[in-house]
Amino acid sequence: MVMASRFWAIKAASYLKISTFNRGFASVLKDLKYADSHEWAKIEGNSATIGITDHAQDHLGDVVYVELPEIGSAVTQGNGFGAVESVKATSDINSPVSGKVVQVNEELNSSPGLVNGSPYEKGWIIKVEMSNTDEVKSLMDCDQYSKFCEEEDDH
Repeated sequence: MVMASRFWAIKAASYLKISTFNRGFASVLKDLKYADSHEWAKIEGNSATIGITDHAQDHLGDVVYVELPEIGSAVTQGNGFGAVESVKATSDINSPVSGKVVQVNEELNSSPGLVNGSPYEKGWIIKVEMSNTDEVKSLMDCDQYSKFCEEEDDH
């Protein structure tokens, strides 16, 4: 049944001249900061919520496991703190900021697919108390990140 409805959707999209396979550029949210390793950070005071971008999850494919750090562990800007395993590959998750992990998204243990379905909301990975808020200045805004992804995909 799923295949039949997918076939119908593809036929309808073809008729309407809508692409169903290349969804174009992934979504980028304006109020976030981005690292060139495809992690995002939502900054609130000296706190940062961190996850992987829509662009990253799209390239990874279906996420089947997320390796989370321990609460209280230190993270350093640009260094790995965990990993995302998908049907295609395993990728390190790098921290866009330095600080101490104050919360991890335990829901990812039983529902790692939240990273795919809701990368900016339910699929967040950790929350960090930042040790150096000036590091945020080295991250990209949404326009810079969009341009970065377009250039990277062209190569």
